[in-house]
Amino acid sequence: MTEIIKEYSTALFMLASEKGYQKEYAGILNEIKKIFLDNPSYLSLLSSPSVPIVERLSAIDDAFREKTPEYILSYLKLLCEKGRIGEFIESVDEYNALLNASERVFTAKVTSAQALTNEEKGKLIQKLEQSQDGKVQAEYYVDATLLGGMIVEIDGKVMDGSLRRRLQEVKEVINQ
Repeated sequence: MTEIIKEYSTALFMLASEKGYQKEYAGILNEIKKIFLDNPSYLSLLSSPSVPIVERLSAIDDAFREKTPEYILSYLKLLCEKGRIGEFIESVDEYNALLNASERVFTAKVTSAQALTNEEKGKLIQKLEQSQDGKVQAEYYVDATLLGGMIVEIDGKVMDGSLRRRLQEVKEVINQ
């Protein structure tokens, strides 16, 4: 993601914050993101320099004017005018990250050797929320190459509790 997209997302988030619409805007942005993901040719059309800018801006108006707040509509048009509409999806991800940070919501990537039970997931979330002093949403992955244990990545920190790492530590101690 480019710095300019981070700046655009931050500006939109700050504007939404001034109005108290952070969550509402996130919902609308995520709906538009889904539309673009489901219809990649539409995003290609809006990105195409062979289509006159007036037509691209008109297409945005036609598609979103009815259900989209003025500031989000202006945001879409700005990205289109600046040739950055292709980075819209990343800008929504950045906006969501800003919203989560403001509400102390963290995303954890949990990788384990085998699928966790709902009880295990619940206990893990509870522990993570205590350690982060906030709400934690988890994405779960299974990696059969892990011998056991799990790896948790949250807020840029990696907690490696895998058996592989523990065995590596034992090996390092033996080789000293």
